[in-house]
Amino acid sequence: MTLRLLAVHAHPDDESSKGAATLARYAQEGVDVLVATCTGGERGDVLNPALDTPAVRQDLPAIRRREMAAAAEILGVRQQFLGHVDSGLTEPLPEGSFAALSLEDAARPLIALMREFCPHVVITYDETGGYPHPDHIRTHEVTRAAFTATDDGTPRKLYYLATLSRTWFQAMHDATLAAGLESRMGPVLAELPPDRLPTTTRIRCDTHFTTRDRALRAHSTQADPAHPFFHHSRDIERATWPWEDYHLVGTTGPTPEDDLFAGLR
Repeated sequence: MTLRLLAVHAHPDDESSKGAATLARYAQEGVDVLVATCTGGERGDVLNPALDTPAVRQDLPAIRRREMAAAAEILGVRQQFLGHVDSGLTEPLPEGSFAALSLEDAARPLIALMREFCPHVVITYDETGGYPHPDHIRTHEVTRAAFTATDDGTPRKLYYLATLSRTWFQAMHDATLAAGLESRMGPVLAELPPDRLPTTTRIRCDTHFTTRDRALRAHSTQADPAHPFFHHSRDIERATWPWEDYHLVGTTGPTPEDDLFAGLR
């Protein structure tokens, strides 16, 4: 039996900044990994100052699709856009955008995809969206709706991402300082709220951190080279935190787990 994993994300680049090493690990192991991207990221900012030009901003929708294709190839996964329009961060929500749709209309493409793909494991954000972007919150809502609507009694699991937590940033900060190196995590820690999701599942994927980084850099308009994430030692990360973390929704089996497919193989 081929195992199937579906990761549902709001915009291109989210799959590479959240849980990418896990996706690369399972894809290498022969799992059929599919990334569902709810929107095209059309209203996103250009976060890389070197690429923030009028020409790039004008062509951003097409550029972000090319970046997504490159990242999917690096990770070794399949990817599908669900066809919604990025809501951006303006108020009121733009008419017809993903977060402005009714939940029924917003969930319809994902329900169809899940009925076709029949994933054993689904990954998405918790109810906060990971951060308060309306498309991230709506991604959580449509994933829960689609997971419920496609329940045919077959055993399967739903996870929320718990990666890049405050605990992770603190551990990287402390380990970097202990090694006698400069840490750039301080400003990030000052802004992060306390962790709210207990970790039930840790997927060891340190051998895929390089792939994760390559995939994230493939989203060149979204990857600011000056961001602290790109400046910690990967050797320190592998020694300190060689996992990516998840929260199993509706936990019924034994935890902690070290496999998203525990109990399903």
